[in-house]
Parts: sequence; C-alpha cells; structure tokens
Amino acid sequence: MPPAEARFRRIGVIGHEGYAGLGAALETVRRFAENHGLELAAEERLREQLSSAEPLRPEQVDLLLTFGGDGTLLRGARLVAARGTPVLGVNLGYLGFLTSVLPAELPMALERLILGEYWLDHRTTLDVRVVRDGEPGPPYLALNDAVLHKGGFARVVRLAVHVGAELEEVASYSADGLILSTPTGSTAYSLSAGGPVVVPTVDCILATPICPHTLAVRPLVVPASTVITVEVRSPSEEMILTIDGQEGAALQLGDRLQVSRGKATVPLVRFPGQSFFTTLRRKLHWGGGRPPGH
Repeated sequence: MPPAEARFRRIGVIGHEGYAGLGAALETVRRFAENHGLELAAEERLREQLSSAEPLRPEQVDLLLTFGGDGTLLRGARLVAARGTPVLGVNLGYLGFLTSVLPAELPMALERLILGEYWLDHRTTLDVRVVRDGEPGPPYLALNDAVLHKGGFARVVRLAVHVGAELEEVASYSADGLILSTPTGSTAYSLSAGGPVVVPTVDCILATPICPHTLAVRPLVVPASTVITVEVRSPSEEMILTIDGQEGAALQLGDRLQVSRGKATVPLVRFPGQSFFTTLRRKLHWGGGRPPGH
C-alpha cells in the first residue's frame, strides 16, 4: 500500500464535544498534520481547537477521523460514504465497537498511516426509502441499521414483511418494531433484540423483530440482493423510522418501508492484529473474553 503522503493529503475531523479527552486528541492531530505537511478540515464547532483547519467539505477529504463513540463514527461514515472515503474512529467513549484506536494509541496509529501499515475493512450499507402513495422518497444511507418502531405509547404494532419485486409475504406479526440491519449492525441493536452475530464479509440483510408477541417469529437473514418491504398494518399510530440511531422520519398510514443493499461501501481503517473476532472478544466479551482491564 502506498505511503499516506500519497493517499491522505487532506484529513477531515469530526468529534463529539461531550468527551473530556477530545481537546487533547485534537491537539495530537494538529501537531501530526503540522509535522507532516498535511491539511486539516474540521466541522465548524471544532475549528477553534484546530488552528488553521479549513471548513469540512466531505467531498474534499482523503481520510476522515472521528472522535467519540460509535455514534460519531456512524455520523461521519454517512458524510463520506458516497465517495468511499476511509474512516478512522478514535474511541473516547466506553464501548466503541466500530472504532479502531484509543486516545493513547492515536500517535502510533497516525504514524502507521504514514508508513502504510494499515488495511481497509469495507462495510456494506443499506439504501432505505419510505414509499408513499406508490412513490419512493429520497434515500437514507444506513451503515448499522434502519429501525421501524412505535413513537408513542408502548403498544405493539402489526407488521408484514415482503421480499422481492413480487412482494412475496414472508411473515406477519405483532411486535414493538423491526430492525433491518447490515452485518455491521448485527452487533448493535439487532444483537440486543436477539439477532445473530454476522461476520461483516457475509453479503446479507438481517430482519430482527423487536419483542415479537409470539414464540413463532425469529430473526431472518436474507441475501443482500433481496429488496425487503415492510408494511404497517396497524391502525393509524405514530410510527418512526430511525437510521443508525440518529436521523429518521415519521411514517404515515399506508406508507411502506423499502430496504435494499446500498451502492456505497464504507472503508474502516484497521491495523495489524485487529479483526472482527478479536473485537468481539475484547469489547463484547464474546466466547468468554474477559472485560477490559482484567
């Protein structure tokens, strides 16, 4: 892989201001960029802490650094996914399943970028659209998941799941909602709802019901080439679509949710020794892995 000077001339930076370690991490990046003649571009609220940083224009950066937790990485990934820009997540929070490095590891990680000692872990996305009166709306891009859930009182809703252009019905059931996720999202909300852990290289889409009111419904895994359509069959209740736990929209009676594999992929920066299974053991204590610090 070519040196970072040839690949990463302009580095974009976004971050979550709620973390105490953000200032020190940004100073590390500022010094690194200055020492190696690299340009920085940052979202407006961080520019004061990154002197000489230009306004962030996602289409103009070669690498995006995210400082925070998985939510910050997901927000950043959606900003640059259309151009396939690599994303390096620095974990300032507790779990940070998708992030690659801790603040103490940041100087070494940046040097490894310069030396080309990294690889890119390409993650698939979902194209999510609300179909209203037969017309698909603008697409949402999801790296983790699209969640259809009740917005008001804790009542179950009636949902029907269809696949393919012929809208073949797969299942109809009562539940608190439905999670449609990528393999990346299989270790997020879907996992908490009883969905399977899926290796990110598996080309599929998961449909995981949230608290289904039956013992007969289980999570479903379909090929990524499948288009999934979800129909709300309850009376007019407030239904909410949430993308990656952040943005979303309200659904009306008669709307349908259409989910398919997205055209974009998100390259996450990884370093030697990092893999999906080491992350499972270290951060989710999977397979008897010990909690951090033990």
